[in-house]
Amino acid sequence: MSVKPLVVVALLAAGCSPAPPPAPAFTATMTSPTDVVLHWPDDDAGHRVDYTNDPAGPWTTLRFLPPHTTSYHHPDLIPETPFYYREQPFSGPVSAETTAGAPASAPTPDTAPAALHAVLSGDTVTFTWADRSTGEAGFLLEIRRPGEPGFSPIEVTDPDTTTCALSTLPGEQGAAYRLRALRYGPLSPVVQQTTGKEQ
Repeated sequence: MSVKPLVVVALLAAGCSPAPPPAPAFTATMTSPTDVVLHWPDDDAGHRVDYTNDPAGPWTTLRFLPPHTTSYHHPDLIPETPFYYREQPFSGPVSAETTAGAPASAPTPDTAPAALHAVLSGDTVTFTWADRSTGEAGFLLEIRRPGEPGFSPIEVTDPDTTTCALSTLPGEQGAAYRLRALRYGPLSPVVQQTTGKEQ
């Protein structure tokens, strides 16, 4: 009996090279010796941005940013100092909108805060609501100022809270408010930049 030789054919695509590594999801770029700009991809979530000067912490929250925001500018930093950054996406069910002095908002489906009510007294707006969620990280109050297209975060409360009060700023009269039961996604890797000499 004769044995036929096994023929192995290798197909090589001419000109192909390995795919480049994926771009980092969270980056920090120096735009001047004392300014840092942070970037992340648009993932439809809001983002909390934190910083510290010591990788062991403690961490300070710079800002809560609304969905579809993909960068944050941290300006006028201390010269010749390390800055460490991280970001964390957030989401969560949102209440119906209300304005100061309006009746409490109608109940919303699922576990969103309900009956959001805003009472204006002088320059202070006091908010109350019904907590229908469990295991939230807190509540995020958001504002849509007159003439603005979307909501921006303005205040974060502790979990299981059902009231908070804020002072209004110029241009916020007639603003709309809503409340989010705050839930966090995973923390990003930490990125670092060291500022240069002040010019």
